Amino acid sequence: MDEASPDTWLALSSALGLGLLIGLVRERAHGRAHAIAGLRTHALVALGAAVAAWLGQPVLLVGLGVTGVLAAMSYRATHQDDPGLTSEVTLVVTFLLGALAMRMPALATGLAVVVAVLLYAKKPLHELTRETLSEREVFDGLLLLASALVILPILPDRAIGPFDAINLATIWKLVVLVMAVSALGHVVLRIVGNRWGLAAAGFFAGYVSSTAAVIGFGQRAKETPALMRSAVAAALLSNLASLSLCVPVLWAVSPPLVTDLLPELCAIGAVLLIGGLLGLRAGRDETVKPPTSESRMFRFRQALGFALLVAALTFVAAALAAWIGPRGAMAAAALSATAELHAAVAALATQFSRGGLEAAEARWWMLALLAASLIAKSVIAWVSGGSAYGLRVSAGLLTALVAGVAVVWV
Repeated sequence: MDEASPDTWLALSSALGLGLLIGLVRERAHGRAHAIAGLRTHALVALGAAVAAWLGQPVLLVGLGVTGVLAAMSYRATHQDDPGLTSEVTLVVTFLLGALAMRMPALATGLAVVVAVLLYAKKPLHELTRETLSEREVFDGLLLLASALVILPILPDRAIGPFDAINLATIWKLVVLVMAVSALGHVVLRIVGNRWGLAAAGFFAGYVSSTAAVIGFGQRAKETPALMRSAVAAALLSNLASLSLCVPVLWAVSPPLVTDLLPELCAIGAVLLIGGLLGLRAGRDETVKPPTSESRMFRFRQALGFALLVAALTFVAAALAAWIGPRGAMAAAALSATAELHAAVAALATQFSRGGLEAAEARWWMLALLAASLIAKSVIAWVSGGSAYGLRVSAGLLTALVAGVAVVWV
């Protein structure tokens, strides 16, 4: 940067501003209590780091070393009263952000806001980790993070095996996806609780298994006929959640296919949403037991089983495509959709990404998969909940399917 350029002044002012922001939060957190660094110290450290970065790398390294030594000395002098390292680490982070501001002011100030939020949210974060989250939830969260951030990056992202049918990275991505969606539903249900009744619970249950949701709500409607409208709404919303899960599954395997299939998916989803909302008000006062802190956020075996089913179906589809063509493979996928829609959708996306299907064919095959799934659930609704429940649920599901057919046909 030139000595008097506007970029230089912007960088210096950004460094000063982020130092003032972090210092303000630290000073308010300590009040009149002893603190190693407050508003002025953090502002000076950030501005000094920016000047050091401007002068050159040797000066910057010396400044960083001095800041670290001062933070260590302060910790040694105050560790009996405050054994934590937050103040000392914050001072060093402020120095680094001040230096970063000379190169990327926007990134430095953005990170400073994140640091300020973390410092300000000390009490809520401590309550979350020590009181709100259970050991089971922490374990599930760590398992999800390890699956997404440790295992997924090291898996080979290429086709392997006979017929080049298996991509380990894609398969594991589906495992992470199912766990993440289930965890999201668990968290939302814990926050929402019973406020929105049976219908809201049905939506999040659909992320786990819409088929199981249709059965469960059918049994509930049979046992308590007064809950009929609420149970039907819950069943329809569970299928809406299952449908929405098709979008990330398609995106994970074949992103271009998502755009082609979005119109009919939106049409089907709109009908399911309308049907669910009609019963939302009716079920708002019904008691639905939310998950507790000891409930599992997700079932790893279920997620892994889903991925293995996808892998098996993908292999079978690839073999059938090699022997009798892509249409034979999709016929097998349509049959399997009666039991597991998302695995069949993944097989469809795989065939499309391999060039075995055109976009127009893929749209009709998607409708075939949805038809197999929705018709099977309609039959299940009749069996589990009786004729009144089955008639209403099947009417909603088949109306949604007709809406999808109309969009493709037009």
